[in-house]
Amino acid sequence: MSTEGAVRSHRLLPRLLGVVVLLMGLFLLAYGVRLLQLGGSTYYILTGLGLVVTAILLFKGHRAALGLYALILFASTVWSLWEVGLDWWQLVPRLALWFALGLVMLLPWVRRPLLVNGPARLHTGGLGIAVALAGLAAIASQFTHPGRIEGQLDRETAGTTNTAPAMPDGDWQSYGRTAYGDRYSPLTQITPENVHKLEPAWTFRTGDIPGPGDPGETTAENTPLKVNGMLYVCTPHSQVIALDPDSGKEIWRYDPKISTQSAKDFKGWAHMTCRGVAYHDEAAYSTSPATPDTTDATSASANACPRRIFLPTADTRLIALNADTGKVCEGFGNQGAVDLTTHIGSFAPGGYYSTSPPAVTKDLVVIGGHVTDNVSVDEPSGVIRAYDVRTGRLVWNWDSGNPEQTEPIAPGQTYTRNSPNMWSMFSVDENLGLLYLPMGNQMPDQWGGNRTEDSEKYSAGLVALDIASGKVRWHYQFTHHDLWDMDVGGQPTLMDMKTADGLKPAVLASTKQGSIYVLDRRNGQPIVPIHEVPVPQGAVEGDRTSPTQPKSELNFMPPPLRERDMWGVTPFDQLLCRIDFKSLRYEGPFTPPSLQGTLVYPGNFGVFDWGGISVDPVRQIAFVNPSYMAFRSKLVPAAEVEAGPGRKSETEGVQPNKGAPYGVILEALLSPMGLPCQAPAWGYVAAVDLTTHKTLWKHKNGTVRDSSPVPIPLTMGVPSLGGTITTASGLGFLSGTLDQYLRAYDLRNGKQLWEGRLPAGAQTTPMTYTGKDGQQYVLVMAGGHGSLGTKQGDYVVAYKLPK
Repeated sequence: MSTEGAVRSHRLLPRLLGVVVLLMGLFLLAYGVRLLQLGGSTYYILTGLGLVVTAILLFKGHRAALGLYALILFASTVWSLWEVGLDWWQLVPRLALWFALGLVMLLPWVRRPLLVNGPARLHTGGLGIAVALAGLAAIASQFTHPGRIEGQLDRETAGTTNTAPAMPDGDWQSYGRTAYGDRYSPLTQITPENVHKLEPAWTFRTGDIPGPGDPGETTAENTPLKVNGMLYVCTPHSQVIALDPDSGKEIWRYDPKISTQSAKDFKGWAHMTCRGVAYHDEAAYSTSPATPDTTDATSASANACPRRIFLPTADTRLIALNADTGKVCEGFGNQGAVDLTTHIGSFAPGGYYSTSPPAVTKDLVVIGGHVTDNVSVDEPSGVIRAYDVRTGRLVWNWDSGNPEQTEPIAPGQTYTRNSPNMWSMFSVDENLGLLYLPMGNQMPDQWGGNRTEDSEKYSAGLVALDIASGKVRWHYQFTHHDLWDMDVGGQPTLMDMKTADGLKPAVLASTKQGSIYVLDRRNGQPIVPIHEVPVPQGAVEGDRTSPTQPKSELNFMPPPLRERDMWGVTPFDQLLCRIDFKSLRYEGPFTPPSLQGTLVYPGNFGVFDWGGISVDPVRQIAFVNPSYMAFRSKLVPAAEVEAGPGRKSETEGVQPNKGAPYGVILEALLSPMGLPCQAPAWGYVAAVDLTTHKTLWKHKNGTVRDSSPVPIPLTMGVPSLGGTITTASGLGFLSGTLDQYLRAYDLRNGKQLWEGRLPAGAQTTPMTYTGKDGQQYVLVMAGGHGSLGTKQGDYVVAYKLPK
C-alpha cells in the first residue's frame, strides 16, 4: 500500500468519528437556538458550534481537533459544576457522553492519524487534563448525597402510649389496622436485629389477573385484613377470599359476579380497583345495638351474621358477607346488598363506584364513591351515605352540594349532581363521635369557573362529620379553588400528639402538594401552624384563582423547579426537556392552568397520594414516603376537543370536560425516552419527629431495576404508590416503589435492613399480623399497577422469620 493510501486508511476512523460529532453538534446547535429563543441557557448552542468545528477538523485530520475538544470538555465540566455541583445523577447527562468521547479521542487509533504532521503535546495533554478533570468530578460526586438528611432517634418512647382502639396485638382489623388509620402494629417479634432473616412463608395466587378487556388502571391496591382467625383479601374484580394466615390456603371465596364481567370489555372505565374490605363484629360492642328503631328483624339479622365483611363492588353494590362462611347476609339490604346507584342518577359505565373500603362503626357502615375525573360537569354526586350496619337501612346522607339536609333523601329525588366526592378511606373516632373525610373536588379538575359555593367550601380538605347524624362538625380546606387535582387522597391519621401544651387529640392529613396538616381532631384547629402564602395568579377567561394557599410548617414540598433541574440520560434528551420546561407556563407551585400549557409541580400524582402516612404513637414519629413527579396540563377549547381524537384514558388524550369551555391534556412531564424530565431522586423514605415537627432523616429509595431498559438496580430514588407501616420494635415497611421489592427500614436512622424480591409490582400498603403458630408475618399484595406500568399479577406473599 502506498504511503498516501496508508494515511487515508489511518484517517478513516477520525472521519467516521467526525460524522458522529457533526450530527451531535448539529442537533445541539438547532435545538440550542430554540432554547435560546425561549430565554434558556446558551451552553447548548455554544457546545453545538464547538462540536461542528471539531468535526470539520477531524475530517481534515487536523490535530487542533484534540485541543478544541479539550476546551469543550473543560468548559462543560466547569458549567456542569456551576449548575449542579457534585450531584452524580445531575452530572451524568451533562458530562458522561462528553467524557466518553474524550476517551475515544485519546485512543491511539484516533489520536495518531491526527499527529502525522508532527507531535502536539499541547493538544493531547490538554485533552488528557480535561478528561481527567471530568473523571475526578464524577469520582468526587460519589461521596455526596444531595437531598439526603442524616439523623438518629435515640428515644424508645416519648412518654406517650398508643390510644388507638384496642384489638388483639396480632390482628389487623381495618384498612389502617385501626379506625385511626395509624398503620402501627404493637408486634415486636421481628426486630431491626433479626429482620434480615425474613424469608418467604407462603404465596397465594388469587386467579384474578387483568385481562385484555380491562381498563389500563386495573390495580391490586388491596391491604388485606387479619381478623376472626382469617385473612381477608379482595381483588380488582371485587372477589373476596378468606385465607388461612399460617399457610395461605383458601378457606372460602365469594365472587359477586359483577354485572360488567359479562361485557366484552370495560371500555370507558378509568379504574378497576379494590383497596380493601371492612369488618364488623357484634361482640366488639358490650351493649346491644343502639339504633333507635331496633326491631326483631334487626336482631335476627345481627344473630345470623354476627361477624361481617363489607364489600364494595365495581358494579355499585355494598354487600354484607358472613365473615365465618363467605355467605351473603340475607338480612342486609336487598338479600345481602345495598344498591349504591339509588338516587344517584345516570352515569357512564365505571363512572361511579367505591374503590375504597367503607367505614364501620358500632351501628353504621358509611361509604363514599369514586367519580371519573374530567369527563363532564354532569357527573354523579359525591354523597356520603350511612347505612344501618345490620339491616342496610339508609340512616343519613351527607351531600356536600346540599350539606344541611342529612336526613335520608326522599323517594324520587336525586343527590346533587357533580358535588365533591370522597373516594379514599375514612378515619373514625367513636369516642368523639366523629368521622373524618379526605375530600376531592367538583369536576372538572383544571377549570372551576362554574363551581358552586358549597362545592368550593368543602372540597380539597378535611371534613369531620357527626357519626350519628352526618352533620358537619368542622372542616378545613387545604387547597382553595383547586385547579390542580389536589384532592386529599390519603386516609387521615389519628393519634394523641405530644405538644408544648400537653397531649392533644390530633388528625394528620397528608396531601398531594406535600404539606402534612396537623389539626386538633375535636375542632379542626391547627396544632402545627398553617400559613397562607401568596401564589401565582392569572387564570383563563371565565375562571379565577385564590390569591393564597395554605402551607403547613410540617411539609415535604419541594423547591420550585429551574431549567437546570431538567434531566435526561444524554445531553440531547436533557436539552429537549429544557425546551419543554421553557415552553410551559411555570411560576412555582399553584401556577394556574393555561392554553399555553402549565407545568404542575408537585404533580397530581402527589407528594403523598392515597397511601397516606403511618405513625408510631409511642415514639411520636411519622414514617412517610414522599414522591416527586412533575406533570403538565394544557387547556383545550371545547371546539377543538370535539374535533380532536378524544380521550383514551385518564392520562392519555384530551380529557373532554363536557359542558365546560375547556378540555384538558394532562400527562407526566417525560423526556422522549420516557423518563421524568426533572432530575432524580423521584422518591424518598423519611421520618418526622412529631414533637419538633422536624425531619429526622430522609433517604432516596428504590431502584430503576424494573423500569429501565437495562435491569440494573441503581438506587436513584423512584416514586412509590402505596403506604408505609410501622411496628413497636422500631421497624418500617414499604412495598409501593416502582421496583418489585418489599423493604424494611430501621425507624431510628432510616437504614434499609432487608428487601424481599416480589413476583410483581406491589403498589399497595403491606400489613403484619400473628399467625395461629405464634409467629409474626409481614404480608403484601403484589398485583402491579396498570397506569404505572409495573408488572401485573395476582400474588399474596407472606414473610416470616425461620423457626
